[in-house]
Amino acid sequence: MKKYWRVINIGIQNHLAYRFNFLARTLFGLIPLMAMLMLWRTIYAGKGADALVGAYTLAEMISYYLVVTVVSALTMVSDDDWQIAADIRDGNINHFLAKPIDYLAYRLCLFFCGRLVYLAVAALPLAGFFWLLRDYLQWPANAATLGWFGLSVVLTALLQFFISYALAMLAFWVLEVSTFIFIVYAFEYIASGNLFPLDILPPALQRVLTFTPFPYELFFPVSIYLGKVSGTALWQGLGLQLGWVVVAYGAARWAWHRGIRRYSAVGG
Repeated sequence: MKKYWRVINIGIQNHLAYRFNFLARTLFGLIPLMAMLMLWRTIYAGKGADALVGAYTLAEMISYYLVVTVVSALTMVSDDDWQIAADIRDGNINHFLAKPIDYLAYRLCLFFCGRLVYLAVAALPLAGFFWLLRDYLQWPANAATLGWFGLSVVLTALLQFFISYALAMLAFWVLEVSTFIFIVYAFEYIASGNLFPLDILPPALQRVLTFTPFPYELFFPVSIYLGKVSGTALWQGLGLQLGWVVVAYGAARWAWHRGIRRYSAVGG
């Protein structure tokens, strides 16, 4: 266990070297957020002050995008998948095959280090932006809701990491994985609820998405925060989210073992 604490320590130091990059990414990331908020304010302005879009008031819609921003900051896979693919392509994984350290655990430690540093750097500008929109921002109904939201965010981070890790394992079979990653991320951007709340979609399409892990990457934890999910639906949702984490973890482990066998067979 001590070796992983050392990985965490080194990971934090390495990510701190890029703190200004994290800050710039945060500030530029606020531009599309502001554009989206302006778009929805215009939509609601044409419908009246008490209008609903789907089941959302204007305040709930703005809160939705603000919370999506926070959840993304806490859980988003940054360059981890590219780095993993590069380790495989460049033969850097040879160092891990000869050492008593699990590569997946190593990368998971670095992933959480990156999220912690990003949150520390982004906290001030995000807090300032949220303060400007404080009249619209809604808070959880109670401490229990906030707690379930926090648990769901942790599961979201694990789910996103394991999916990205499994995708990066394609580097054992193909030279360039960027096309596959872009295709999955493009679908994920819409199907996770990043672009808009999924419950404003037609019911048939919503049902299709429930058979994928993507709604549990953003839409589900944000729905918990806003009080849209409670009671039996909350427990079922958390169970399904945990189930997808287990499936993604299994896929990541399976792809690694299959890839390593191929890697060793060709003299990697």
